[in-house]
Amino acid sequence: MNFLRLLGLLIFSALFSSFCLVRAADAATNGEAQFLSQIRQLTLDGKRAGEGYFSPDGKALIFQSERDADNPFYQIFLLDLETGDTHRVSPGIGKTTCSFIRPRSDEVLFASTHLDPDARKKQKEELDFRASGQQRRYSWDYDETMDIFSAHRDGSHLKQLTHERGYDAEASYSPDGKLIVFSSNRHAYADKLTNEERKRFDVDKSYFCEIYLMNADGSKVRRLTRTPGYDGGPFFSPDGKRIIWRRFDESGIIANVFTMKLDGSDVRQLTDFGCMSWAPYFHPTGKYFIFTANKLVFANFELFIADGDGTREPVRVTFTDGFDGLPVFSPDGHQLVWTANRTSDQKSQLFRAKWNHDAALKALAEAPPRKPPGK
Repeated sequence: MNFLRLLGLLIFSALFSSFCLVRAADAATNGEAQFLSQIRQLTLDGKRAGEGYFSPDGKALIFQSERDADNPFYQIFLLDLETGDTHRVSPGIGKTTCSFIRPRSDEVLFASTHLDPDARKKQKEELDFRASGQQRRYSWDYDETMDIFSAHRDGSHLKQLTHERGYDAEASYSPDGKLIVFSSNRHAYADKLTNEERKRFDVDKSYFCEIYLMNADGSKVRRLTRTPGYDGGPFFSPDGKRIIWRRFDESGIIANVFTMKLDGSDVRQLTDFGCMSWAPYFHPTGKYFIFTANKLVFANFELFIADGDGTREPVRVTFTDGFDGLPVFSPDGHQLVWTANRTSDQKSQLFRAKWNHDAALKALAEAPPRKPPGK
C-alpha cells in the first residue's frame, strides 16, 4: 500500500469517525426527544434525592432525600408541585425509604428504622466516617429494624404497620387504597435456615426478600412468592388486579420483570433482557410499563418501555450516560418523573419531563417480538 493511499485512508477514517460521533450524539438527542420533552431538574436541595411518587391527583410528589445536617441517611419529604413548598414527613431519625401516597386519603406510607434503639448512634458513626474524608461505595444494608409506617401528609398520626424482625420496605398502595404490597425477608429470621442458607444470608440478606401483601391497616399479611432470589419493588397494575415487580436470579446479577395476580398465581415473566431490569411501573393506561436496565453497559442505567403483556422487545427511552432509573408516570400519563445523576455534581436528583404517549405506543407497535427464553 503506497503512502498517498494510506494517507487517504487515514483521513477518510478520521472523517468517518467524527461523522459517527456526531451521528451517535444526534441519535442520542433524537432518541430521547422522541419520548421526553421539557426535561428539567425537579429537586435541588440536599446531597441527593430520588424515588419520587405522585399523589393520585398529580399535585404532589413524595420522595426521599439526604438533606438534614444531623442525619446522613434518607428521610421522606412531600413536594407541592403547584407551590414548590417542601416539608419532611418522616420523623427525621434513622433511615427511610420507599414512600407512597394513599389514594382517597390523606395518608402516606414509608419504611423507616427510627424505632431502632441504635438509630442515632448509627447516624453519628456515619457522620464521623464521612468527616474523616473516607468514602464508601453506596450500598443498601437491608436493615432488620426497617418497618413500614403510615402517617398523614404533614407527618402526624404516625402508625407502625409491620412489626416482624427483618427488612420490611418497598411498599405501595393499591389503586383503591385498601391493600399494600411490599418486599420482606422476615421469613429468613423466623424460619430455620440450612447451613448453606445461613452462609448466604450472612453475605446477602436481599436474596431472601419475597413479595407480601397486607391490608392498608397492616392486618392479614400473606406471602405471595417463594422463589430463590431477590423479589422486590412491587406495584399494582392500574386496574388493581395484578402486581408487577422485579426478580433477581440466584446469581444476583440478572433481574427481570414479572407480574402475577393478587393471590400469587398466574406468574408471567415480561422481560428476558439478559441484564439487571428493575423498577417497573405501569403507564396509567396499562398498555405498557417503564423500567430501568443496564443493558448497554453494566454501570450505565437507562429507561426502557415494554408492552404490558411482554410480547415485544423493550424500547429504549433515555440516552444519557450515567444513571437514569426509578421512573414513574403521573396519574394522567402525561409526565414522567425519574431519578438521575445528570447533574453538575453527578449526584442523583429527581427530574421531570413531558411524556409522549402516542410515540410510546407507536414505538412498541414497531418493536420486534420478544424471543422466548433460551431461543
